[in-house]
Amino acid sequence: MTTPVLFNRPAPRLLYPALVTAAVCITVFSLVGIASMTGYLPQAHAEGEAGKATSIAPSKQVAATDCGNCGVVESVRAIEVKGSGSGTGAVIGGIAGALLGNGMGQGNGRTAMTLIGGAGGAYAGNEIEKNSGRHTVWQTRVRFDNGNSRTYTSRSQPGVDIGSKVRVVDGQVMLLQS
Repeated sequence: MTTPVLFNRPAPRLLYPALVTAAVCITVFSLVGIASMTGYLPQAHAEGEAGKATSIAPSKQVAATDCGNCGVVESVRAIEVKGSGSGTGAVIGGIAGALLGNGMGQGNGRTAMTLIGGAGGAYAGNEIEKNSGRHTVWQTRVRFDNGNSRTYTSRSQPGVDIGSKVRVVDGQVMLLQS
């Protein structure tokens, strides 16, 4: 007894060409995103005047009567600092990556793609979480009258320029009155 043939067409070479194309695109975009987050790709930042020593508003001014902590500003730099990851991004990214990886392949290939997707998603999720908490800090380097130098960090832009006469009071750089 033979089985009747309903359709006489050849089997496709690729099971789902659109699915394979989508998987390749997701993989490429994920790799580019990870490379960008880890610093392997150059990033464009619209800093404007942030990288230069500028003054937005005058800082607190103090008199130069007792000048034990007086000096001159050598540099003012803006530095972007990454936030810290709590693990939530890694967990969410790992689950999403594992689900995407599970949709590809068959048998052991599916298992491998699930593991690779989970690992890649966890890494990407953690990096995304850290990048969402980044902020700018300002480092002001002061050369004191006795010849020593020290760098002070603040979360707001200091109101001093390079070459300004300053006094350090309780760890804060203050512009001296002329």
